[in-house]
Amino acid sequence: MLTIFYDSLCPLCTKEMDALKRFDQDSQLELVDLHSERYRRDFSYVDFDAAMRVLHAERDGVVITGLDVTAAAWKAVGRQPWVQILRWPVIRWFADRAYILFANNRYRISWLLTGKSRCDQGFCDGGACDVSNQIRKD
Repeated sequence: MLTIFYDSLCPLCTKEMDALKRFDQDSQLELVDLHSERYRRDFSYVDFDAAMRVLHAERDGVVITGLDVTAAAWKAVGRQPWVQILRWPVIRWFADRAYILFANNRYRISWLLTGKSRCDQGFCDGGACDVSNQIRKD
């Protein structure tokens, strides 16, 4: 079982998790929203700030991050085999840097691609999000 900790306030992140969930016919993945009560109750040992910066997952007590999570997740559901190329040694270096650039700008990229940033209506004040007001209950 691969437990993935994701930012449900990011439209692109949520879309990716929804796709993974649809293809997870054998229940290989556990998706945990970083803004949920379940995360705070059961997984608080996973650093929230670090997981908000870079995708985190855990398998058998070992934490993996970034594109290693993406590759492991798609492999677990038997889809998107091309993603494994991003873990090849020469490509990995470039892919990891591109991922960091994406992760650091995911809300802006979400807005450009979907017209939605991470903020739900009513949670933004002057264009800045107060994530503490957006805690979700499971």
